[in-house]
Amino acid sequence: MTDTTDIVTFVVTDIEADGPSPLDSSMLSFASVACDVAGTVLAEFEAVLEPRSDRQPHPVTMDWWKTQPEAWRHATENPERPEIVMPRYADWVEALPGWHAFAAAPMSFDGLWMDHYLQTYAGVRVLGHPTGGRQIFRGGGVCLYTMAGALRGAEYLKWGMQRVPPDWYGHIAHTHRAIDDARGFANVLAKLFAISGGLPRIEATESIYR
Repeated sequence: MTDTTDIVTFVVTDIEADGPSPLDSSMLSFASVACDVAGTVLAEFEAVLEPRSDRQPHPVTMDWWKTQPEAWRHATENPERPEIVMPRYADWVEALPGWHAFAAAPMSFDGLWMDHYLQTYAGVRVLGHPTGGRQIFRGGGVCLYTMAGALRGAEYLKWGMQRVPPDWYGHIAHTHRAIDDARGFANVLAKLFAISGGLPRIEATESIYR
């Protein structure tokens, strides 16, 4: 039997929404690609969600969606209720091997939406927390924006993913279809780990936290 104690599965996720905040608008669709540190894909999850009746689309976001008819179709076709999808997703994550780490570009957007929906509809969180209960992810997750900007040695204001070389994405076009974008980001993550693996190692010291 394989020892999974030190295995980490990275769940690279992209979401599409009809507004900038889950407090006001709805998540329309999302997709996750589960992969190892080398970028080997272990599983994929894709879903389209019914908009929430207690939320409203943001007009600026909807104006942008009008310029993306094909992506809009993928984000809205055959939706399911989030109270059905999110528990199913939590079970899917929990069945992945080893520890699970959420990854997104950026964490502050996609991670925020997924955390809100998972907490609301499945009683779990994207971010690790010390309060006990069911935890499907470990730690604070991976922000590809931050990781890519730092490892490229870019200035902070030039950390955007649009500056990452196309071959890092495996030449997968960023279509705003959630599964396409998640697959591209999974390739970027593997490239970033390959770069970081060549850096000098700094041994961990005793934690300053008590």
